[in-house]
Amino acid sequence: MSPRNVCISAVDGQTGYLIAELLLTDSTFSKQVDSVTGLSLHPSSPKCKELTKLGAKIVTHKHGKVRDMVKTLKETGCDAICLIPPTHKDKFDITLELIEAAKKANVPNNLFLSSAGCDLADAQKQPRLHEFLELESRVLTAKGLPETALGTSPVIIRAGFYAENLLLYSPQVQEDSVLPLPIGETHQFAPIALGDVAQVAAHVLSGKGKNGFSDKHRGQLIVLTGPKLISGPLLATEASEALGVKLEFEDISEREAKRVLHAQSKSDESEKEYLLEYYSLVREGMTNYISTLAFHDVTGNHPTEPSEFFKMYAEGFMPEHPQKKRKTENGR
Repeated sequence: MSPRNVCISAVDGQTGYLIAELLLTDSTFSKQVDSVTGLSLHPSSPKCKELTKLGAKIVTHKHGKVRDMVKTLKETGCDAICLIPPTHKDKFDITLELIEAAKKANVPNNLFLSSAGCDLADAQKQPRLHEFLELESRVLTAKGLPETALGTSPVIIRAGFYAENLLLYSPQVQEDSVLPLPIGETHQFAPIALGDVAQVAAHVLSGKGKNGFSDKHRGQLIVLTGPKLISGPLLATEASEALGVKLEFEDISEREAKRVLHAQSKSDESEKEYLLEYYSLVREGMTNYISTLAFHDVTGNHPTEPSEFFKMYAEGFMPEHPQKKRKTENGR
């Protein structure tokens, strides 16, 4: 098989970091990948330093000129690129620039990480979500262009609402035993663990076939959600059982949700707007579905259940979690 040299954008973010880490450390993927290069707007960040220790090469992502980015991509020697929109107020323009640069650099294998729900978003009411649809179209148009190799082996992953976003509400969980979300009482969604998305991306990036990516993945539009539809009240019930603490769900207004995000999230404004727009999709009943067939097919495993997620992040929600306290008392 031909070498596989992967370039991943936004590796200073949690998504890019986890994908790169899997490719470098998990033998399922590392034996298929010859090198990993990370593009980062913040190359001195802790995540970038950790990836360097694991064997990745970190390259500073200087945006603003497509020509310079084309040169950067060529210098990495990558034959596969994982395009992840960065956490940045100009992420749409930055991602467009990356897509255009990858096209001109003739990178044949292209995985674009998009968002589930972008096809259901209204351009006026949910512009941040709708942006992903336009970015997808820019990726897919390369398929019909003879002057570039970028369309040789495309894959798009539409990832659903990351369950890790629920950690933003840990102060309310700890102080008031309340899980406050602006999603209504009845409509449901299926949060997905970030690690599950990273697993699918790693399988795609390391997979090989005669035309680039494995024929099992090549050309796929993969929609990923968690395995269970769940409403706000049911989410609080799952969290209560997993954490061993009685929690209540509180349906808050969008205005209050904005105040909470501004107070508790360090993300830029575009990321906060994206979260609020996804919540609005839930309220509109547009997220009452699950999509796990692709996850099963690609990984051969079952995605993380909500109860498992809350157990995994018990200390994030409840630093003085009962299970942790019992372990301390028992000297373990």
